Amino acid sequence: MSPIKQYYEKTAAAVIKGLEKRGMEGYYFDTAAEAVEAVMAMIPAGSSVSWGGSVTLGESGMMSALQAADLERIDRAAGANPQEKKALERRAFSADYYFMSANAVTLDGELVNIDGNGNRVAALVYGPEHVMILAGMNKIAADVEDAVRRVHTSAAPPNAMRLGLSTPCSLTGVCKDCLSPDCICAHTVVTRFNRIKGRIKVFLIGETLGF
Repeated sequence: MSPIKQYYEKTAAAVIKGLEKRGMEGYYFDTAAEAVEAVMAMIPAGSSVSWGGSVTLGESGMMSALQAADLERIDRAAGANPQEKKALERRAFSADYYFMSANAVTLDGELVNIDGNGNRVAALVYGPEHVMILAGMNKIAADVEDAVRRVHTSAAPPNAMRLGLSTPCSLTGVCKDCLSPDCICAHTVVTRFNRIKGRIKVFLIGETLGF
């Protein structure tokens, strides 16, 4: 086993302990393929699923697996206009399973997410019966302060560029703590405890995934 894989395993073990004391379930997988296989085994056929915007879900193969399975998919992208898209976003709160990544996970098991519209963090906080979070080990941060810094410096700029937004970080690659109309750092949510046992599951993957 390579030193980096050893490091990932040991770090993930510490993060999982932190998640567990905070009422969340944590799992570690060496590869994304192994994680996706394990996740799909947890989802009964016919379940309703939805998801938030995530590069990780695409890179890991999770989205392909969800599209191929016998599931009811609530996909806001299927909306023909802004009104339909908003209605689908609201329907996502009633999904059996909601999929997302985390912008960062601290060593002590806190989840840190920063959103623009807020639909993703709203679903995380309240609504879907189960929240399934896939995160590469590149998302691990020392603490909440480090996690927020990570999002502003490493995640928000490439995400703004991916979405074609006119934010300072999209133009320069550097966070300016902006109040731009296109700002994707409108809502900062720290999940420090989960009161509903079994609702939030975090699947850590020993790969670099997403931003």
